[in-house]
Amino acid sequence: MKQRPRHPALTWLLLPYVLFLAVLPAANRVAPTVLGLPFLFFWMLVATLATPLAVWLARRGDRARGRGGEGA
Repeated sequence: MKQRPRHPALTWLLLPYVLFLAVLPAANRVAPTVLGLPFLFFWMLVATLATPLAVWLARRGDRARGRGGEGA
């Protein structure tokens, strides 16, 4: 019997870890520029902007399951 994860919404919190640490060696380059920025700087900017989105999605998923009220 396969068990469902207890907190599937919390998997969104892995996104910042993956963007900042796991993929960083692949993104560590300067040669391609995006919007006039070196690729590594652009990557870190995107990862920084994606972090609040991931936290919001995790909170939204917890609230949909009936947990994580306003005071929690």
